Amino acid sequence: MQQALRNPDLSIILVNYKTPLLIIDCLHSVSNYTSGLTYEVLVVNNDPDPSGQSAVLNAFPQTRWIEMGYNSGFSRANNRGIAESTGRLVLLLNSDTLLVDNVLKRCADVLDSRSEVAAVGPMQLTREGKVHTEAYDGFSQLRRYFYIVPGSGFFKRLLHRLLPDNHYSDPNEVDWLIGSFIMTRRETIQKAGGLDENFFMYAEDVEWCWRLGKQGKILLLRDAFYVHLEYGSSTDYQERKVTHINRFKPQMHVSNLLWVRKQYGAGAYLVLIVHYLTLIPIIFGWKIAVNLLKLQNPFSELANQREFARQVGIFLRFFWKTLFNQKGFYKI
Repeated sequence: MQQALRNPDLSIILVNYKTPLLIIDCLHSVSNYTSGLTYEVLVVNNDPDPSGQSAVLNAFPQTRWIEMGYNSGFSRANNRGIAESTGRLVLLLNSDTLLVDNVLKRCADVLDSRSEVAAVGPMQLTREGKVHTEAYDGFSQLRRYFYIVPGSGFFKRLLHRLLPDNHYSDPNEVDWLIGSFIMTRRETIQKAGGLDENFFMYAEDVEWCWRLGKQGKILLLRDAFYVHLEYGSSTDYQERKVTHINRFKPQMHVSNLLWVRKQYGAGAYLVLIVHYLTLIPIIFGWKIAVNLLKLQNPFSELANQREFARQVGIFLRFFWKTLFNQKGFYKI
């Protein structure tokens, strides 16, 4: 059961945006499986609907409810929770997660016993209980995904050569942890800084782990698990139709481009923008040529190409702000 202590071992921070029932399920799993450490729960509310507060507090009255007053996104809400929390350890936990064992104590023990570790998290399970094998944990894995190239082995090998993965002697060490579960020390946050509040949603966890990683190792425990349902408020900001060229969710990729600019500089950011701008005439020209070869209207079936051009237009709305790394709220 949750302990009501002034200075608990762990502060668990969840962000609410239209997910009070998910939060209740998550907190039931925390309560059922967690032992051996004291903790507090802080829910930071981004949702203008007031009904979530009563639902969560009726189920878990010791929860601390913090109002942001607007949809402040992931970074700002979590930073507010961190600022108002009191635990020596801090956990960012998504509302759409479920614990399956005493993984909080396991991660806390790692941080308490290994001073060289800056942050730790477990492996993700799908709602069916399978290990989530498609989750990225390397910076270069993400960067390679941002390039839209033919699927042949040549281009894949070329990208791997240009953007190689980091390799570590510790099999659990990674570049970054997904923001649905990141546990770290308060003192590490004080040294590395909180989440970057320019990010509205997505990629803030990657950028934060980059700074946390300067304070020590980032560990992904390969034999520890939690369920990530991936069913929350984020669907409001995702494109549903995915093709090879239209693989990006616009809000996500605006944030991804901001991360590339911050971590790798203006040159790396400009290369991606030029890549996308160059692709527009290529993909239109290719499709028109295919239509002509099929003796069809050359300008038919161009919806996929138009959608890609539209998405690039969204990215370009943030071009100057991103290029000059200006402060702001990078929200579509």
